[in-house]
Amino acid sequence: MKKLRAAIVGYGNIGHYVLDAIIASPDFEVVGIVRRDPTNVPEELKIYKVVKSIKELSEVDVAVLCTPTRSVEEYAKECLALGINTVDSYDIHGGIVNLRKELDVVAKANDSVSIISAGWDPGTDSIVRSMFEFMAPKGVTYTNFGPGMSMGHTVAVKAIKGVKDALSMTIPLGTGIHRRMVYIEVAGGYKFEEVAAAIKADDYFAHDETHVNQVDCVDSLKDMGHGVNMVRKGVSGVTQNQLFDFNMKINNPALTAQVLVASARAAMKQKPGAYTMIEVPVIDYIYGDREALIKKLV
Repeated sequence: MKKLRAAIVGYGNIGHYVLDAIIASPDFEVVGIVRRDPTNVPEELKIYKVVKSIKELSEVDVAVLCTPTRSVEEYAKECLALGINTVDSYDIHGGIVNLRKELDVVAKANDSVSIISAGWDPGTDSIVRSMFEFMAPKGVTYTNFGPGMSMGHTVAVKAIKGVKDALSMTIPLGTGIHRRMVYIEVAGGYKFEEVAAAIKADDYFAHDETHVNQVDCVDSLKDMGHGVNMVRKGVSGVTQNQLFDFNMKINNPALTAQVLVASARAAMKQKPGAYTMIEVPVIDYIYGDREALIKKLV
């Protein structure tokens, strides 16, 4: 069996777990790792080619983008223009439609495929929400995250001037409303009040109740655990009082990484263009013979 040749772009929390997920997948192999500093090679990467640019790797089927959300478009366009398929975990819900449009043009022009926002939310939760929607077309769905560490929000805080280290916790208040608890170490020469104001003004936090706390050591607070509770109460046909309840308690980056790898597999089966996860047949994410999977899962 010819294995899918994957490049990992970025090697932070998610990149580390993506490497684990690829190694555990029988249909993949790692062709290389792209890092801003290719001279920084941890022990587990010494058996792989570590480079500064995707252009330094050859015969890449798919690039798994493990970069901050706000860098996804740049890296995706570069890879797609080279004819390399991409998957990412872009997590700004309000920007997904525009990102899909932008990447769709580049992908179709270069005979490549992009599956965007391929995490657990947006991502697999989006698939569950879609199922709830056709199971009870009338009704209301509430998605409640946490309590747990939000990687996207944490990365966003770390990018703000004056932040030495940070942790953003998501606390569910119910009915899809959340509180953001942000813990930061302040860099020398910056005032906590000014840094806190900049955090609250960032689009990641401006729409939620946000509390910023200064601490001596962020690392002592970190826990990668997270979760979601999704509830829909609605109507099937004309029958009311249909209630659906979906729960997960997870290791955040490990699940995101697994979904990225499954989406990389699915990307190889789509026509050129950009897709969200709900647009791709569910069976395409799963390794194995199609007929055997239908027999097993249906």
